[in-house]
Amino acid sequence: MKTDANLRYMTLVTYVPAIEQLVVEIFVRNARRSITFYEQLGFDLAEDRGAFVVLTWERHELFLDQRPDLPDAPVFPRANVRVMVADVDEFWRRAQALGAEVLAPIGDRDYGLRDFTIMDPDGFGLRFASLLNDAS
Repeated sequence: MKTDANLRYMTLVTYVPAIEQLVVEIFVRNARRSITFYEQLGFDLAEDRGAFVVLTWERHELFLDQRPDLPDAPVFPRANVRVMVADVDEFWRRAQALGAEVLAPIGDRDYGLRDFTIMDPDGFGLRFASLLNDAS
């Protein structure tokens, strides 16, 4: 039986690939600084239009929109993006080497992930996570 949700999904996949249906765009004060930060964490630069940048993570896109008049970074981000990785400890080392501001240090969580959360230079949260070995 086709429900309204199923029909809506079928319509969505016909006009844009599923991987492009939900893309996060964040505002940054300095695109160059943000590109460097994200590349050092493992993101790839897919497109650079100067004030607008497309980064990718395993085909998923993250848009950066430069806004030089952006207010200072908030004390605590209003949102974060979770990035699943095979070895979260490796990404913890990368974040430490960058001197990224830590919101939640690395640890095993009761929700089945080993993760940590950092802030990017403009106050956007990034949470890197791996499945715990006993979580399946």
